[in-house]
Amino acid sequence: MTRFDHETLGQRVLFASGEATENLRAEVARFNAAAVMVIAGAERNAAIWHGIEPALLHTDVAPHVPVDKAEKARAAARKHGIDLLVCVGGGSTIGLAKAVALTSDLPIIAVPTTYAGSEATNVWGMTEAARKTTGVDARVLPATVIYDATLQATLPVELSVASGLNALAHSVDSMWAPRTDPINQALAVEAIRVLVAGLPLIKADPGDLRGHEKTLCGAYLSAVAFASAGSGLHHKICHVLGGAYNLPHAQTHAVILQHVLAYNAPAAPDAAERIAAAFGGADAVAGLASLRATLDAPTALRDYGLRESDLDEAAELILPAVPASNPRPVTKESLTRLLRDAWAGRSACG
Repeated sequence: MTRFDHETLGQRVLFASGEATENLRAEVARFNAAAVMVIAGAERNAAIWHGIEPALLHTDVAPHVPVDKAEKARAAARKHGIDLLVCVGGGSTIGLAKAVALTSDLPIIAVPTTYAGSEATNVWGMTEAARKTTGVDARVLPATVIYDATLQATLPVELSVASGLNALAHSVDSMWAPRTDPINQALAVEAIRVLVAGLPLIKADPGDLRGHEKTLCGAYLSAVAFASAGSGLHHKICHVLGGAYNLPHAQTHAVILQHVLAYNAPAAPDAAERIAAAFGGADAVAGLASLRATLDAPTALRDYGLRESDLDEAAELILPAVPASNPRPVTKESLTRLLRDAWAGRSACG
C-alpha cells in the first residue's frame, strides 16, 4: 500500500519576462521594508535594483558560500539595520542571502539569473576549510521569487547549458532521493520533459526567450521536487566535490549527472522508465546522452580543476554521505570508478 508524508513549501512566485524591475519594486513595497540589503554578484543586473534605493549593496559573493563571507554579510546586515534581503544573481548569490537569513530570520526576495534552483528550496550550504556543510531550515526559503527570462537570455550559452543540466539533476535525483514520494516524482518528471524541450532551444538560439522561459519553468519544478525529496547520491557527490576542491557548481553537476543516472537506473527500473519517457524515448541513459550531445555539454571534471590524484580522497569523503536509501549499494570501489570516469570524460557506463 502507498504511504507517504509530504510537505508543500509556501512561496510567492512572479513569472513575467521583462518585468523583473517592476515586480521587485512592487514586492519591496508590499513588505514595507525600511532598510533593504541587495546582495548581487554582477553589475550587469544593476538596473533591476536601482529603483528600490537599497540601504546596502553587498557584492562580496563567492561560490559555495565561504563561512567568512557569510559572517561578513551578516555583520553588514546588522550594522545597517536591514529588515529585507533582495538577492539578484545565481546560486552563489542566493546562497549568501540564505546564510544571512539563517541567523537573522530576515525575509528574502530572490531574483534568479541562472537555472540553479536554490531560490525554490529551503536548503542552505556553506563551506569552511574545504568542507561544505548543508542543511534544511524554513528560515532560508525565499518568501518571493521573481522570474524574468530576459535575465537568463544574457548568459553565455555554455553557462545556460551547464546551469540547465544542474536543474535537470535536481529532477533526476528526486526520483530516488531519501524522501521521494509520488508528488515530487510527478513534479520531477514534468520538469525533465520541460527542460528537454527548453534547453535545445537555448542552444540553437540563445536570444530566443521561449527556450529560457521553458527552462526557467523546468528549473523551478525541479527545485520544488528536490526540496521535498532531499539530496540523493548525485547531490552528495557534487556537494563534496564543490566544497573540497572548489569546482564550479553548474559544470560539476553537468558532468556527474550522466554517471549517477547510469549507475542507479538499473536498480530503479520504475524511476528509469519514467525518466526515459520524459526524455521521449525508451532508455533513460540514452535519452540523457542524446540531450548532452545536442547541447555540447561539459564532459570531464579534469577540465574544471580536479586532479587525478584527488580521486581516492574524494571517494573517501563522499562515501559516508551516500544516502542509505540509494537504490544501488555504493562501495569505495564503485564510487572511485564513477569518479574516474567523470574525471576522464568517459561515457557513462554504470
